[in-house]
Amino acid sequence: MNSTQPNNARADRTGRTDRIRGLARLTLANRVSAVYLTVVGGAMAVAAAQPLFGTGPDASLVWVWPALFTFPAFGFVAWLGEAGWGGDAPTWFFVGGIVLSALVQSLALGTVWRVLRGRRDNRRHLTTAH
Repeated sequence: MNSTQPNNARADRTGRTDRIRGLARLTLANRVSAVYLTVVGGAMAVAAAQPLFGTGPDASLVWVWPALFTFPAFGFVAWLGEAGWGGDAPTWFFVGGIVLSALVQSLALGTVWRVLRGRRDNRRHLTTAH
C-alpha cells in the first residue's frame, strides 16, 4: 500500500476486496455451490464431447441438460437470444449464458446455504436461562 494515501481510501479498497471475496466464497467455496457447479460443468463437458462420439440426428439435444440445470436464470438468456437474434443466436451466446446462469444460481444457492447454516449454528449455541 502507498503510505501517502489517506486511510479512508485504504479502508474503502479493503472493504471492496472483502465484498468481492465474500461473493466469491458464496459462489464457489461451499459444498452446495461446488456440487451444483460440478453437475452443470459435467453436463457441459458431456454435451461438448457428444459430437466426438455420437453422430445421430438427436446428438445436439444433449445441450438441453445444461440449460435445464440452469433453467430459471437461463430462461432470461434464452429470451434475450430470441429477442436479439430471432432464434438464430450464436453458440457462444448460449454457452456463455449457461456459464453465467450457473454462476448466478450458485451465488443464490450459496447465500441460502449460509443463511440456513447461520440459523442452525445460532440455535446450537443457545443456553438455558438460569
